[in-house]
Amino acid sequence: MIIYLNTIYKSKLIFKKKIFFCQLGKNGKVPNYKKKEGDKCTPIGKFTVKSIFLRRDKKLNIPLRKYIKNKIYFIRENYGWCDDVDCKKYNQLVDLISKFKYSHEKLYRIDDVYDIILELSYNQDPTIRNKGSAIFVHCSFNDLRNTNGCIALKKNNLKFIINNLQKINYIYIR
Repeated sequence: MIIYLNTIYKSKLIFKKKIFFCQLGKNGKVPNYKKKEGDKCTPIGKFTVKSIFLRRDKKLNIPLRKYIKNKIYFIRENYGWCDDVDCKKYNQLVDLISKFKYSHEKLYRIDDVYDIILELSYNQDPTIRNKGSAIFVHCSFNDLRNTNGCIALKKNNLKFIINNLQKINYIYIR
C-alpha cells in the first residue's frame, strides 16, 4: 500500500487507486532534513503507520482486524503528545494526569479532529530534538483549514484507509 501526497494544485492522497483531498501544513512541504519543531510544515519522505489512535466513546465502526489490532490505542482523556524539545519525553505519548509541565498537545479533544489518528514514523528511531514531533494523519477540521504540519482527511476517508490497511504500509509525502 502506498499513500502519495501531491500539492501541485490541491493536496491529494492516493490510496488503493482512490483519490482523497487532504490538508497539509500551513507552510507547505519541506525536505525531511529541513524540518524544525513548530515550523508548520509537512515533511517530505517515506513513513510507516506506527500506531492508530481511536476515540472509544465515538461510534467509529472500525473493525479491529489482525493486521492492525496490535497498533490500536484507545485515546483517554489524559493522553497527550510531548512537543517540548527540553523534555526527555519529546515526541512521545505522555500521561497528563501527573500535571505534565512541558509543552504538549492534548489527544482527547472536544472537536472531532483527533477522533482517528494515524501516527507516522517521522523523527523516531532515533528521535532528534527540534526536528519536529509527531506527524499524524488525522480528521479534517470542519472548515478544511491547513494543519500545523500533519495531514488531515475527512473522517470517512480515514476509516476507509484503516479498513484497507495491509501488513506493510508506507506513506510517501512528495
